[in-house]
Amino acid sequence: MQAVLWISLGAIIGANARYFLSRWVAHALSPDFPYGTLIINITGSFILAFFLVWTTERVLADPRWRLLIAIGFCGAYTTFSSYAFETMAYFQQGQWLQFGLNILLSNLFCLAAVLAGGALARAL
Repeated sequence: MQAVLWISLGAIIGANARYFLSRWVAHALSPDFPYGTLIINITGSFILAFFLVWTTERVLADPRWRLLIAIGFCGAYTTFSSYAFETMAYFQQGQWLQFGLNILLSNLFCLAAVLAGGALARAL
């Protein structure tokens, strides 16, 4: 039961961070492209990779941190389902540039963020 509480706490923080960051990015950049989803998925990929590498290779961490950060926070913060839905909407609407751009940018930058997060954790 205690595990559920740690996951839930992380999820509350992650979901709210996702909501506020997504709204802010849409306001600051443009609501015409899902920049918020893209930024959230990139930063979520970075955070998850950094955290997992750091806590498995660099420091000894209480297992509850994995429940809080990796499962709770990152699980609620990242938005793969939103990415998939928005990408398919572009496809169905025949917006080929946005469709291709969303696939390319999301995959390229999220994979790069995983590499960067892992490299940073190893460097510390």
